[in-house]
Amino acid sequence: MEEIKHSHVEVNGLKLHVAEIGTGPKVVLFLHGFPQTWYTWRYQMIAAAKAGYRAVAYDFRGYGFSEIPAEPEKGSFIDLVEDTISLLDSLGISKAFLFGTDLGSFPAYMIAVLYPERVAGIVSLGVPFKLPGPSDARDLMPEGFYCKRWQEPGRAEADFGRFDVKTVIKNIYILFSGTKPPTAREDQEIMDLVDPSTPLPPWLSEEDLAVYASSYLKSGFRYPLQVPYRTLGIDCGITNPKVEAPTLLIMGEKDYALSFPANADYIKSDKLKHIVPDLETVFVEEGNHFVHEKLPEEVNELMISFLNEHGN
Repeated sequence: MEEIKHSHVEVNGLKLHVAEIGTGPKVVLFLHGFPQTWYTWRYQMIAAAKAGYRAVAYDFRGYGFSEIPAEPEKGSFIDLVEDTISLLDSLGISKAFLFGTDLGSFPAYMIAVLYPERVAGIVSLGVPFKLPGPSDARDLMPEGFYCKRWQEPGRAEADFGRFDVKTVIKNIYILFSGTKPPTAREDQEIMDLVDPSTPLPPWLSEEDLAVYASSYLKSGFRYPLQVPYRTLGIDCGITNPKVEAPTLLIMGEKDYALSFPANADYIKSDKLKHIVPDLETVFVEEGNHFVHEKLPEEVNELMISFLNEHGN
């Protein structure tokens, strides 16, 4: 990825690792998920730059090569909202398209509600409009559901701590590439769900895995376990939300998130259309939770088409 330039930008008292490619007034800001960093967007950043956009991605605070806040256990999604707005200010960007995947979709949606003047459009991968807060859907999941397990202070730390960082990342990529939400029995931990002989998904190389592992060797998992998992059920204080920006939701038909209670119905519901009236939803037949890494050309085509439609 030699074309992509890297720097650290001080934002809200922390030095955040920023990756950039391309120039010009039209900007796409990419927001990653877990267990990812900026690197998850490598294919989309290059495609956006070739299409005439300035493509920017950063490691969230406490992730990858960004600094860890002094008290990670006090983190919340509002941190990511404020960091993203402050980063745009620091880079002299008044308005941007926000692309989010997994946990990165939450701050994208929150910014669209709280700072609509800063958002030209949204592309979300795998996550229809949702806000942090209590969730009946999560409550309906069994006790061994990975989100519930990782919300318990100390449990994921002990589970992950049995393995090196590279193995933890590999196992999560394998689990999250499946069609069912990772769920353990009472006598299991989440890492036990992966047979050690299971290979990486064919679209993720050993080199890719090494990049992610080196990032998490730097950051560890303290902040990522807090945000999203241990703050996901905390009300973010937003009432009567409305996303006015044009929005594209890309769902892999094999994304395990479609198995969450009522999620598939919600994606097609009038309730979602009421909150996000300018919404287009595309289902990618062979896509999974990492649709943009598994099928980059297909996602890039959808992304560029959306930018061309709304970027003038």
